[in-house]
Amino acid sequence: MKRFIQTIKNIFKIEELRKRIGYTFLLLLVYRLGSFIVLPGIDASQLANLQGQASDGLLGLLNMFSGGAFGNASIFALGVMPYISASIVIQLLGILVPYFQRLQREGESGRRKMNQWTRYLTILILALQGPAYMANLRTQLPPDAFLVGTSFWYNAIATIILMGGTMFVMWLGERITDRGLGNGISLIIMIGIIARLPMALTAEIGEKLGATNGGLLVLIIEFVILYFVFIGSIALVQGVRKIPVQYAKRIVGNKQYGGVRQYIPLKLNAAGVMPIIFAQALMLFPLIFAQFDATRGLAATLSDYTGFWYNFIFFIMVVLFTWFYTAVTVNPTMMAEEMKKNGGFIPGVKPGRKTAEYLDSIMTRITLPGSFCLALVAILPALAMILGVNNQFASFYGGTSLLILVGVILDTMQQIESHLLMRHYDGFLKTGRLSGRSGM
Repeated sequence: MKRFIQTIKNIFKIEELRKRIGYTFLLLLVYRLGSFIVLPGIDASQLANLQGQASDGLLGLLNMFSGGAFGNASIFALGVMPYISASIVIQLLGILVPYFQRLQREGESGRRKMNQWTRYLTILILALQGPAYMANLRTQLPPDAFLVGTSFWYNAIATIILMGGTMFVMWLGERITDRGLGNGISLIIMIGIIARLPMALTAEIGEKLGATNGGLLVLIIEFVILYFVFIGSIALVQGVRKIPVQYAKRIVGNKQYGGVRQYIPLKLNAAGVMPIIFAQALMLFPLIFAQFDATRGLAATLSDYTGFWYNFIFFIMVVLFTWFYTAVTVNPTMMAEEMKKNGGFIPGVKPGRKTAEYLDSIMTRITLPGSFCLALVAILPALAMILGVNNQFASFYGGTSLLILVGVILDTMQQIESHLLMRHYDGFLKTGRLSGRSGM
């Protein structure tokens, strides 16, 4: 504890780090304030139905990523999800389309062009999601909740406000990344998740302490289990298989280059949280069967979040999506070509095709346990609810909430530690270094 307090003191001794932290907190405060500004023309006192709708399923995921702004009909209601969707599409195009493959190889200039394409695609997605959100508002809220009616011009103006809100949130994220601390977009998502923690924790404590038999003991056991779940999630995020790479010696003038051994860190969970997000989106399709009498029972079975069949199918889908997303995003052939181009080779493996096959076999072996661990994390909230944990607090036992929290916190701590070590202060750990997050 003494070492941790000394580390905090060292953080505030560094002027640049102190300014970055203050700047980050200021912009995050602006974002949180904007999450409670309701769209013009909507009665904020009649949003109960919308908040209830945004508690489960894909809409609950959208509400989480927007920090509750989705359920508040806020100007930031669409949050950063359109930007994340556009980033995923551009990332996939970087593997499938030769033009985007060339941009990836162009370094900083190519990255700027891809970021520009991401912004254009974000605007296109917003142009589709904005009217869809307004249509959802019309179905969830009573007519008198719209103080100026629901005419075409009102919907158009509200859509423009929603688009502007998301672009402003993106701008806040970019400013945090450039002048603040950590990845701005990831921090904005994390703040939205943490904002739900006090209410969920208060509800869980009140519920358990109100019990007559062993309430406090059960609460302590829940916290102990949550502690070990966090440890397991950190291991999943940071787990890597290091592949040794030897670089050949080169003599250029009077200087020697290469001749050193480095490592390729192949991640246990290279897919991040994306398989869980994809699986949650597809698990909403059984709701379509609820419209027909013959399949209403099937829809009810597949929509029970704590039911066996829902979680079994959800588990299998997360495993399959992990394999698919890893196969799409991790390209052993490209890695082997870059390694060969720079004069590197894996000891005992021939450069070129043999290296690509070797890397592919390693990724296959580590992706199998990684996919099962990720699927287990995905269904942990349902298991927690079955064991009596409050629905709100159970979401912190696994799923996207837990993985995003762990990943962003590790990434931010790594940046703080780099500032400390650069100025000859001790980091957060006595031995070793913090690793970055697995991505989102």
